[in-house]
Amino acid sequence: MPLKCGIIGLSGSGKTTLFNCISTNRAETHQAAFSGTKSNLGTVNVPDDRLYAIDTLIRSAKIVPTTIEMVDIPGLSKGGSHTEGNKFLADIRNVDALIHVIRCFTDPLLPHVEGSVDPVRDKEIVDLELQIKDLESVEKKIARTEKLIKAGDKEAKHALDILHHIKNHLENFQPVRSVDITADERKILDDMFLLSDKPVMYVCNVEDGAAVSGNDYSLRFSQSIAGEKALVLTLAGKMESEIAELESPEDRVAFLADAGLQEPGVNRLVRAAFDLLDLQCFFTAGPKEVRAWTIRKGMTAPQAAGVIHSDLERGFIRAEVMKYDDFIRLKSEHACKENGKLFVEGKNYIVGDGDILHIRFNV
Repeated sequence: MPLKCGIIGLSGSGKTTLFNCISTNRAETHQAAFSGTKSNLGTVNVPDDRLYAIDTLIRSAKIVPTTIEMVDIPGLSKGGSHTEGNKFLADIRNVDALIHVIRCFTDPLLPHVEGSVDPVRDKEIVDLELQIKDLESVEKKIARTEKLIKAGDKEAKHALDILHHIKNHLENFQPVRSVDITADERKILDDMFLLSDKPVMYVCNVEDGAAVSGNDYSLRFSQSIAGEKALVLTLAGKMESEIAELESPEDRVAFLADAGLQEPGVNRLVRAAFDLLDLQCFFTAGPKEVRAWTIRKGMTAPQAAGVIHSDLERGFIRAEVMKYDDFIRLKSEHACKENGKLFVEGKNYIVGDGDILHIRFNV
């Protein structure tokens, strides 16, 4: 699926460190602010233990996880929406959701760009830069819409009312994602790709000792955004990078145990990003491979088949479906069939998360 998550935040927040922990492509990290010169694109495997549970019963030749794309966007700066320093704001338009990394640690070797660690202030700085850019876009569309009204376009009047509503919302320092309009009215905004309209989650980057329970900075930040109902994860970026460098699985398990963690925090980050993009997985399983496939939530069986290959969607006949929990409990396709847990579904079937599918088709 061509969907991307953008990793944003002030310079020195630890964005690129986290990006390097999860991405197949590694980006250069810097000890100085404003050192990034371009956005970094990487492919990220989505951790899913269900793949390995299926494989213990199937014994396939290989396991293929699904992936998402992450974009590490160079650090933003206060007032940068009016300067060359935040030319990277344009890169944010091309992503579908945002992972906002918040600095919740002190480091004398990496001075904070604002002179002190204050996660609530830092979030407000980034939010304001996005909102200023959005306000510019909305004002330009208002001007174009007013011309349409003068030309006699009757539908443009309603669009203008919505745009003024959005403008007032932004001028009150509120992100577009929180505006109260209908789904149809929101379509008026689609061609602007507004930055503050994208779904967002927050990552509090803390010191190693606070990886499990957070610290005063992260707790205060979580309290400050309680009204947003956005997900907040707490990670220790420096420790995560050390874990990522370990090649031995045994060493990783021991490292995590010492830190009081059951899995790397970046695994939770990737799964949360997957959900933020409104995605889910289905599986195919056979002797050649056990594989996870990415689809949008709500997709039908033919649409899911098309993710595998366009011919499967074009010639779709039916899908043979086993629920993951049923397959693991009964331990084989034959047992699922014998117990009435292998279902034959048609073109209107909505694929569930974790469904194991066998597509029947004819081209």
